[in-house]
Amino acid sequence: MTRPRTAARTVEHPDLSEVSLQQVLEALVDPVRRGVVAQLAREGEDKSCGTFDASVSASTLTHHFSVLREAGLIRQHYKGTAKMNTLRADEMEARFPGLLSAVIAASAGDGAPDPRPAPHPGGTVVAVTREDARA
Repeated sequence: MTRPRTAARTVEHPDLSEVSLQQVLEALVDPVRRGVVAQLAREGEDKSCGTFDASVSASTLTHHFSVLREAGLIRQHYKGTAKMNTLRADEMEARFPGLLSAVIAASAGDGAPDPRPAPHPGGTVVAVTREDARA
């Protein structure tokens, strides 16, 4: 007995002509999402969801991928059971010239703190609160 064939899984992507600058900027304001975009730009190839260096849970990262996809910044497709992510750099450059490269360059050079807690010299993870920073 053979199993019936199932339809290939597909992911919907917006036409970039329908994506607003506001939507793109709102997607890029989050440091985790900027990190995803930077990793895709740096590596220059498709990456599966589980291979990103991120400081959030898998379910939270899935949300971030959805925001990036809906803003037209990434394209997702399935390769076997893995969901692959591709930066839509050329398409984004055509729609908003210079925006993506400027954000990536600024993110790399702005000295913004890593959103993950910094390791303490003794090996213990220490999270600094706003009150600690003011002291």
